Amino acid sequence: MRTQTDKQDYRPLADRLRPIVLEEVVGQPHLLAPGKTLREALEGGHIHSMLFWGPPGTGKTTLARLIASYAQADFISLSAVLAGVKDIRQAIEHAELQRQQFDRATILFVDEVHRFNKAQQDAFLPHVENGTITFIGATTENPSFELNNALLSRVRVYVLKRIEAESILELIERALTDEPRGLGKRQIEMPNDARQLLAEAADGDARYALNMLEIATDLADSHSKSVIDINLLNEVISGGVRRFDKGGDSFYDQISALHKSVRGSSPDAALYWLCRMLDGGCDPIYIARRLVRMASEDIGNADPRALTLCLQAWDVQERLGSPEGELALAQAAIYLASAAKSNAVYTAYKSAIKDVRHYGSIEVPLHLRNAPTKLMKSMDYGKDYRYAHDDTDAYAAGERYFPEAMPEQQYYFPVDRGLEIKIAEKLKYLRELDKKARNARKS
Repeated sequence: MRTQTDKQDYRPLADRLRPIVLEEVVGQPHLLAPGKTLREALEGGHIHSMLFWGPPGTGKTTLARLIASYAQADFISLSAVLAGVKDIRQAIEHAELQRQQFDRATILFVDEVHRFNKAQQDAFLPHVENGTITFIGATTENPSFELNNALLSRVRVYVLKRIEAESILELIERALTDEPRGLGKRQIEMPNDARQLLAEAADGDARYALNMLEIATDLADSHSKSVIDINLLNEVISGGVRRFDKGGDSFYDQISALHKSVRGSSPDAALYWLCRMLDGGCDPIYIARRLVRMASEDIGNADPRALTLCLQAWDVQERLGSPEGELALAQAAIYLASAAKSNAVYTAYKSAIKDVRHYGSIEVPLHLRNAPTKLMKSMDYGKDYRYAHDDTDAYAAGERYFPEAMPEQQYYFPVDRGLEIKIAEKLKYLRELDKKARNARKS
C-alpha cells in the first residue's frame, strides 16, 4: 500500500521508467541500432529538427527528451492540445535568452503537433530557419496530410513502429524488478502466462502496458495479494480493443488492406482485416458501405450477385445488429474476394465522367427527347425515334444515342471473366448489326 508521503510524491510507473540513457530504450531498432542515423545523431549530440510519427506509446516523447539530454540542450515541451500562439511566443523568447546569455541550444518539443492549425505551425518557421530552436514534433497522424509543407520541408521524418511483444515483456520484467524506479520494492510476482497476456493486450503500446501493470499491482495490494495472475489481470484489461484510430491513419490503412485483399481474391485475408476493424470498434455500417463499393468497383458485371449480397448484408446489419449483422458482413466479404473480378464498370464510369466534363452541357438530340405536349411534338421532339421493341430482337440497329456534337464512344469493355464473357459476346453481336445497318444506309 502507498503511504501518504508516497501519494504526495507519486509519479506514474510509465513516467518513472522513462529511459534516461539510450541503452534503456526498448523497440525501434530500425532507428536506434548501431550505425543508424538517429542513433549516431543522438550519441554524437548532433541535433536537427525532426518529426516522430508513430502510434501511441512507442517512445516519441522519450526520444525527444533523450536527444535533449545527450545534446545538453534546454528542453521545452508543449502540447498542441493545450498550447496556443502565446505559449509558442513565450517558448521562443526563452530559447532566444538561452542562446544569447548562455550559448545553449533549445529543443522545442511539440506533442500532437497535427492539432496545431496552419497559422500555429507557421509560427515555428522563422525560428527553425534561424536556429533559435531545434524543432521536434510528435504525431500519430500521417504528416503528409496533417502538416504544412513549409514545416514538413524543414524537418526529417522518423517513423516509429509499434513495440513488439518481446520488447514489452522486457519492459515488464524491468518494471517488476527495478527497485528505485519500478515496482521492485513491492515484491510483486507475475507468472509468465500473465506477462504474455499483458504484452499481447498492450498491442504495441508500451505506456498502456505499464499503466495496466500498475493498476493490477494496486488491485493486488487491495486484495492483500502478492501475485498478479491471469484472473486478476483479466479484471484490469477486460474491454480493451486493438488499435483502430477512427478517422486516423490506421483507420484508412486497414480499410485499404481489406479492399486490396478483396481485389486480390484472398478471402482469408479479407476476413482477417474485416475482423480487425470490427474488433477495433469500426462502425459495421461503414464497412457495409465499403463492401458495396467493392462490389461495383472490382467485380461489377462479372458477378452482379455480389452487389445484391452486399446490400442484403447491409440490411441484415441494420435490422438485426450484432452479432448476426457482422456474420452477414463476413459472408459478403468472403463472397467478394472469391468472385470473378472486373473493373470494367468502374473504368467505364470514370471515362464517361471525363467526357461529360469535357463536352459540357451539349443538347440532347431531338429524336431522344420526350414529347408529352403538342408544342413539343411541333418542335420535332421525339421525331424519327425508333422504338426498339418494334425491331427484330428488340434492337434498333444503327440507331445513334450520343449527342450530335460529340463522337460515339465506347467506355465499357467487358473482361474475359464471369458473366462479362456473355455480355461481351452480346455487345459484339449488336455492334455487328449496327455496322451492317449503317453500311446499308450509305449504299
